[in-house]
This record gives sequence, structure tokens and C-alpha cells, in this order.
Amino acid sequence: MNWQEFIVVDPAVCHGQACIRGTRILASVVLDNLAAGLDVEGLLKSYPSLTREGIQAAVAYAADLARERIVATA
Repeated sequence: MNWQEFIVVDPAVCHGQACIRGTRILASVVLDNLAAGLDVEGLLKSYPSLTREGIQAAVAYAADLARERIVATA
């Protein structure tokens, strides 16, 4: 999965936060919903402009970010 094909950062859209291409759906919104237990079908129903590829791209994007940053846990 080449998430760069599906995730865009544009200062003119959503204040420059990472979004799913062609939408105003933040990658963080997709990830928050998945973390809260919503499944892919639920996401697609809640966000009709979202695609399976967009969801997969958000997860791949998060995985790349996790490799690049260390977050303190305590």
C-alpha cells in the first residue's frame, strides 16, 4: 500500500491536517474510529465518500508515523 496516493496534506484543506484524498475526512478521524472499535463497514456507512483503500491508507500512514516518532508512555 502506497499511502501517499491516498493521504494528502494541503494547508488550504482542513488546516493542513492529513486527509483522505478527495474528501475532508481526516486520517486521524479514521484512526480514532477504528481504535474505538468501529469496523470498516461501519466507517464506510458513516462516511459515504470514504473507500476501503482510504481506510487502509490511513492505517499505513499511522504505521509510518509510528516508526518515525517515539511517544512517551509514562
